[in-house]
Amino acid sequence: MFSTLYFISGGEIAIVVLVVLLIFGADKVPEIARTVGKTVKSIREATDDIKYEITKETHKIEETSVDLKKEVQEQTKSIEKEGQSFKENVEEQIGPIKRKF
Repeated sequence: MFSTLYFISGGEIAIVVLVVLLIFGADKVPEIARTVGKTVKSIREATDDIKYEITKETHKIEETSVDLKKEVQEQTKSIEKEGQSFKENVEEQIGPIKRKF
């Protein structure tokens, strides 16, 4: 909360407090402060919830990405093995033919 108050100077805060006292009176200030505090708290909680949900979904996406990468690597290895096996079979079949020519 204090990070949002860096752009407000002490004089400006004093003027705001004075205006609030003049408009609402001293007896209403605690009630107003309480309401403002509750509002700020609920905004913070909502912001924290949103951050949590975004972080949670980001982690899910990262996990899915890692799983997909592993799957692609496994499939690539499998295809390479099949290609090598096919190449060896072709060479076995062509070997005798090459020797004849």
